[in-house]
Amino acid sequence: MSITTSLRAAGLLAIVLTVSACSIGSGGGAGQTAAGQAIVASGTFVIDNIDPGSAQGGSAGKELAGQQIYGRLAKPDASGKLVPDLAEAWKSSADAKSWDFTLRGGLKFSDGSPLTAEDVVASFDRLIQINGPYAANYKGVTAKASSDITVTFTAQAPDPALPSKLTTLFVLPSGVPADAATYFAKPVASGPFMVESFKPSSELKMVPNPNYWGGTPKVTSLTIRSIPDMAAKLAALKTGEVDVVWGVPDDQIPALQSGTGLKVEAVPSNGNFTMWFNSGTPSLKEAKVRKALWQAVDFQTIIKQLYPVTGQPADSPLAPTVFGYAPQTPIAHDPGAAKKALEEAGYPFDKPLRLQFGQAQFKPFLQAVVSSWAKIGVKADLLQKEQAVFIEDLLAMKWDVNFQLLGTAGYDAATNLGRLYPCAAKRTGYCNPDLDELLAQAGSATDQNERKELYAQASKIIWEDAVGMFPMTSKVSYVWNENVSGFTLDALGYPDFSKASEWGN
Repeated sequence: MSITTSLRAAGLLAIVLTVSACSIGSGGGAGQTAAGQAIVASGTFVIDNIDPGSAQGGSAGKELAGQQIYGRLAKPDASGKLVPDLAEAWKSSADAKSWDFTLRGGLKFSDGSPLTAEDVVASFDRLIQINGPYAANYKGVTAKASSDITVTFTAQAPDPALPSKLTTLFVLPSGVPADAATYFAKPVASGPFMVESFKPSSELKMVPNPNYWGGTPKVTSLTIRSIPDMAAKLAALKTGEVDVVWGVPDDQIPALQSGTGLKVEAVPSNGNFTMWFNSGTPSLKEAKVRKALWQAVDFQTIIKQLYPVTGQPADSPLAPTVFGYAPQTPIAHDPGAAKKALEEAGYPFDKPLRLQFGQAQFKPFLQAVVSSWAKIGVKADLLQKEQAVFIEDLLAMKWDVNFQLLGTAGYDAATNLGRLYPCAAKRTGYCNPDLDELLAQAGSATDQNERKELYAQASKIIWEDAVGMFPMTSKVSYVWNENVSGFTLDALGYPDFSKASEWGN
């Protein structure tokens, strides 16, 4: 029997302030703003690159920008369900090795040129050629245009998760070269907005795409501005310089709840705080050492103190909203046992661990981790890196412990476990042939229950071997001026502004 995805009308894409959000209050009263004006937003991620396939720059910032500028075949809604974007339907062959995507009729790029299946194929081929962060999702997969509106993806083995994986493919016009820095100053858009100006790591200003299939956005412009200092960001929100912010620290939320003219909500994320160990570092080679370092940190208390609203202890490498999630036995905080295990393993207490991270808002959490380690004599250097350097060093393995808020594209374990943890991924220095076999089996299993069970077994290995520490499942807190409406509160900080408006417009 073929695997077929049933689709709904395009209206599903305009999910307004999703009911799956966890409300944490709102303020009252506001000064009115004229309808149709510009929206300025400031989120968690720095945007230093808007080439969606590039390996350069932070992937989170590119994802945020990409979802405003470029279309995809399908995308997840606020609950994680795949819904149509550029494609209106998709279905698989009986063995799930071949997938046909049917594009909407009459699609156009922002310059008025037709968007066809050939453009989708060219975008896919470019992504593979560049070998960016998500290329590993498509090993052995090829694409061809079966007609102007039909794209066929063929895999060497059954790939039931391919539609979810393709949420990372953003569609560009044919002919964009792999190295196209000049082109991306003002790229041709296939999504709701076009680039008006871009200052890397500072500001991305966009205007509505008049040829967007979902209808021209209502706002006159959308600006995503980087404001690293949280106090400055919140001050800009309160004065009206910025309309929407997200990633607000929990200790700021009570004051914002009581503020006039502001609304506050938090949505469950599909991401976990993830702290990989570099198993290629000699002192971290053994699982018992990695697990001891995990035992040494009182994550329960740290989360309670720093994230009472938006955090809860994780019990899996995956967030509960992700397909393949399976709860594991918690790692108990036991500093005495941790120190003893490290001493028995001959751990080098005099050599500091290099703990790298990329975003300032996570520094208090990581300082608390370093403090916990210090109590048992483990030293660590906390290294905050500019986002592009962070990604470069991440891929080059120039770290001992790496911190990320790690999400799961398409809400499917295949794009997280299946992409990041095989030996060939070379992401953590960890290599386990048994895990590789489980992930390969899970990736090609066409029975959903079988896939889920295989990913549960894989999660158990990753958890018990302490490939990393997985301390917390997060929520994303949004705060916005009440005159703004219609944007989607995304689960990982990638809000959709295509239907946004001001003062009920």
